[in-house]
Amino acid sequence: MGNGPAQSPPIMPGWDDCDVVGLLGSQFGVPVQVDNDANLLALGERSMCYPDVDDLIYVKVATGVGAGIFSGGRLVRGADGSAGDFGHVYSPAADQVPCRCGNIGCLEAFAGGLAMAKRLSAHGHGVSDAPGVAELAKAGNLEAVRELREAGLAIGAVLATCVAILNPRVIAVGGEISAAHGALVNGVREAIYRRTTPLAGERLRIELARSGALGGAIGAAQLVLDTVFAKSAIDARFAE
Repeated sequence: MGNGPAQSPPIMPGWDDCDVVGLLGSQFGVPVQVDNDANLLALGERSMCYPDVDDLIYVKVATGVGAGIFSGGRLVRGADGSAGDFGHVYSPAADQVPCRCGNIGCLEAFAGGLAMAKRLSAHGHGVSDAPGVAELAKAGNLEAVRELREAGLAIGAVLATCVAILNPRVIAVGGEISAAHGALVNGVREAIYRRTTPLAGERLRIELARSGALGGAIGAAQLVLDTVFAKSAIDARFAE
């Protein structure tokens, strides 16, 4: 959860150095909480589907690729709120491919919905965004299905490292692309199980996310509840 100004967000250039929390708080006169979409989706998925799971990774595959990470029952945000931004981890599948973040070789530059749409469009399929890729795959287009599987393999290869480091119990794969066809989740499973040790993989579940379109909204509500009813918040109210 970031409470400071946005720092050069690659897909929101007009918001650079904008104090979102302060701006909205002064506009509406209420406390404001801000978090990224993958974290909110992870909160929603865990709240709705895995309330007893303390170690979970939610992977969002849409225009880009991102993740929300629970470890030991806590949402991991990192020192500056950028934990889980694994779409910008290097992937051999994207070697030398420019990414919209300004780097080259990022996982998202190969496995994101926008990247898949560009490749499919170059082959004459006329799609320009992640929803277009999803619709093409749902219609049974073999090139689109192959794109999803190859993206799943690339995502799974990066996630295998996360499994070795974090030892999650559940990996939930969500986003508009993942729901289009089982090929993406199957690719993720194949890559992870190929590289994961028996100890880390024996009880690991890799599932299609189940929280659906309301997952992010439910995650946002959960964020507010967690903040309002946190021990520190309650202690502060009593101190007043």
